[in-house]
Amino acid sequence: MKNKETREEAGTQKTAEQTAPTPDIQDSAKEEPVSEESAAGTKLQAELEGLKADRDALQKKYDDLNDRYLRTLAEYDNFRKRTQREKDAIYSDAIVDAVTKLLPILDSFERAKEYPCTDENFKKGIDMICNSVEESFASLGITEIPAKDQPFDPNLHNAVLHVEDPTVGENTIVEILRKGYRLGDRVIRFTMVKVAN
Repeated sequence: MKNKETREEAGTQKTAEQTAPTPDIQDSAKEEPVSEESAAGTKLQAELEGLKADRDALQKKYDDLNDRYLRTLAEYDNFRKRTQREKDAIYSDAIVDAVTKLLPILDSFERAKEYPCTDENFKKGIDMICNSVEESFASLGITEIPAKDQPFDPNLHNAVLHVEDPTVGENTIVEILRKGYRLGDRVIRFTMVKVAN
């Protein structure tokens, strides 16, 4: 009987040992999920920081490219405007150069128109030439500078003669000696005038 009791006690002890976990196993079982969660959290945190760094790098690259694009766009717009201004200036310079060459010829026709002539057809031809040149000038935007009975303006007129005339106001133009022309605000040739003091 003793043997039987000993066997039963040994079986009970065995069962108790099998069912009751050892303290080492319990501690490691409790720590294992915590360490997995903490490792996973650390890993996720590292991935999140890596993604934030990638996002910041991409944002910086985007900002740089956008800035370069805007600068290029502004430079192109400035280039286009500058080119247009240069083209306009070249056109007006070409007109001024051509008209400057033609003005002495027009002056000669103007003087021929003033001389008395018995041949009416010749006089009519000279008048037609002068009118045609003035119409061509008008189509180009060239206008004659007004002078007769106007106050003297050194920006538009060139005074070559002075006369004392009490019937006319001071610094008034009394005679045009040679016509002056301008293109917009640009003077092509100053009007040569006689001014009363």
